[in-house]
Amino acid sequence: MARIKISLPDKYIFSTDIPVRSTDINRGGHMGWNHMFNILDEARIQFWDSIDYSETENARVSNIMADAGINYKRQVFYGQTLRVEMAADEFTERGFDLIFRISDAETGEEVARAKTGMLCFDYKEQKITRVPDDFREKLQGEV
Repeated sequence: MARIKISLPDKYIFSTDIPVRSTDINRGGHMGWNHMFNILDEARIQFWDSIDYSETENARVSNIMADAGINYKRQVFYGQTLRVEMAADEFTERGFDLIFRISDAETGEEVARAKTGMLCFDYKEQKITRVPDDFREKLQGEV
C-alpha cells in the first residue's frame, strides 16, 4: 500500500495551541487517530473564526471536506499541548487543500502533518461551486 505523502508549505497563515485531553488517549496510552481529527477540526473552526468566516453558514459559499490524510511522526500523550499551524494550498476552480503541521508546543517537535481537501459548496442548491476570488485571497494570506 502506498503511503500518503504530505508536503509542508513555506508559510502558514494561522496557528493555535490545543491541549491534549484525557479523553483523547486510547487504550495504547497515546492519542488515538480519531482524536487527531478532532484536534484538526478544532483548529479549523478557530481558523475560520479568525478570518470572520463560518464554514457552513455563509451567504455565498460554504465548505465541505472531500478527503483527509494524516502522517504521524511521534506519539502524543495526555498533558501535551499541540501547536497546529495551517496553510491553504493547491487551489482549483472549486476547491483547495488545508495543510496542517502539528507539533509539540513546548519542544517544537513535529508530531504529525495532515491535509484536508476542501470543496466550496452551496448548501441551498446542494452543489459544488467556485472558490470566490476574495475568499481565495484570504486563504492565501493576501488580505
